[in-house]
Amino acid sequence: MLLRVISGLLAGVLAVTVWAADPPPDQLAKTTTQEVLAILKADKDIQGGNVQKVYDLVEAKVLPHFDFNRMTQLAVGKHWNAATPRQKQSLVKEFRALLVRTYATSLTAFSNQAIEFKPFTMKPAATEVTVQTEVKQPGGKPIPINYDMHKTAFGWKVYDVSIDGVSLVINYRSSFANTIRQSGIDGLISLLEAKSRSLEKTDSRPGNGNKAAPAKARPSALAPARAPAILKA
Repeated sequence: MLLRVISGLLAGVLAVTVWAADPPPDQLAKTTTQEVLAILKADKDIQGGNVQKVYDLVEAKVLPHFDFNRMTQLAVGKHWNAATPRQKQSLVKEFRALLVRTYATSLTAFSNQAIEFKPFTMKPAATEVTVQTEVKQPGGKPIPINYDMHKTAFGWKVYDVSIDGVSLVINYRSSFANTIRQSGIDGLISLLEAKSRSLEKTDSRPGNGNKAAPAKARPSALAPARAPAILKA
């Protein structure tokens, strides 16, 4: 009994220690962005358009800081509760795969943009915050990018990104809702799967040089290009 109590106390202390060690949300966003940009500038293969290396970079440095369960739930909206556990799992999986490719395409178009993090404050007990940034483009208008983040047992996670005032999950919600109305939830899953297969074939097509097509805009290392259009391509 005493051993169980001691074990419980130690587990509690470790949990508090891990929680306390989590970086604040603004620092997490800033550090991640700086790491990704440094790799982009140094890696010649990525600069040459090596898609697989870009995928690996996104998987390792960017996506671990996103809460895909919450993002998918918000994007699916009112239809989420009607989905079965299997459908929910498939939706999260395919939505994540979609964003991997969206980020990869966005990163291949990186050039000389600079990212400015706006002054950030939060209440000590806050569990949801917005980290505001602005992308400075040479000869172009700055692009505001906001990250909505919430505190989880695994640290701060992004659950929505707003680019120039447009919410990523709200944009997807409109596209997803249209598909669900026409083809049901399984229809949306099939559409996402088909899009992933199509993009995979494009990336691996002989003579394509294993390069992703450059995006027209390179907003930020943590923010994808405006992605809903990828469903219509």
